[in-house]
Amino acid sequence: MAEKSELLQGTLDLLLLKILSLEPMHGWGITLRMEQMSGSVLLLNQGSLYPALERLREKGWIRSDWQLTENNRRARYYSLTAAGRRQLAAERAAWKRTSAAVNAIVDWVGVVP
Repeated sequence: MAEKSELLQGTLDLLLLKILSLEPMHGWGITLRMEQMSGSVLLLNQGSLYPALERLREKGWIRSDWQLTENNRRARYYSLTAAGRRQLAAERAAWKRTSAAVNAIVDWVGVVP
């Protein structure tokens, strides 16, 4: 069984924006999607999720509204705004730069220049 990992600090916004770029969804759906997309490696606890969603909403990157779920229950659904799409692009570019730099250090086998 794969080992479970907590999210790296600073990556939650990027991952939430990416997941919500796929389709609007409620909090539990976001949690499940994160687990599915990461191959059950990344787990998102509710205590981290809802404050992060509120922070993204306050920044104008997502919006929320009440809808009925597939089980006919009321739930708050979150969706990406145009500003959120722009932020996703910026965060994705920053992640690629940062992860490339971290990989360069981790994979380093030569001598320091």
